[in-house]
Amino acid sequence: MAAGPEATDTRLPEADRMTIRTESRITVACSVSDVWAYMCDVGRWPEWAPTVLECRVRGGGTLQPGAWVEQRAKDLGLNHRRREQVTAVDPPRSMAFAGTMGTSVARWGMEFEPADAGYTNAMMWVEVDLANIMLVVPGRALQGQIQRVSNIEMAAIKAAVESDMQAGAGSP
Repeated sequence: MAAGPEATDTRLPEADRMTIRTESRITVACSVSDVWAYMCDVGRWPEWAPTVLECRVRGGGTLQPGAWVEQRAKDLGLNHRRREQVTAVDPPRSMAFAGTMGTSVARWGMEFEPADAGYTNAMMWVEVDLANIMLVVPGRALQGQIQRVSNIEMAAIKAAVESDMQAGAGSP
């Protein structure tokens, strides 16, 4: 009896894979718990993420490992839906997600540490395992673009959280 077709590994050999990583840091003039509450309110993500038009946790739950964050987004002038899986949550210190960027696997997360005077040191990191058509994009160019967007997002997070605190509103 003839054996069936063998499964083949279509991933690139490790030597041919390329992962890029960026980190963006900022100090927010609010407590870690204030920044954490804001970031957990995914309905407010369009305030700081330029490509996110709407955002929610599937089923209305909270950010917890295994949950799915669903977004209506606009990239390159096209509206589309995307989703990211929550991979880690360590309140109020860190959260991480996995999804895709273009045709590549991507991961991103936020980390928070208390700083002097009740401030928060926040870091956003992004990792992308370049694959398929994205391998033709020069890695440094893509890394620079991700870094620029992350810096813009971090500045917007800082502005929103500090504005909420000045107004006495806080994040729900």
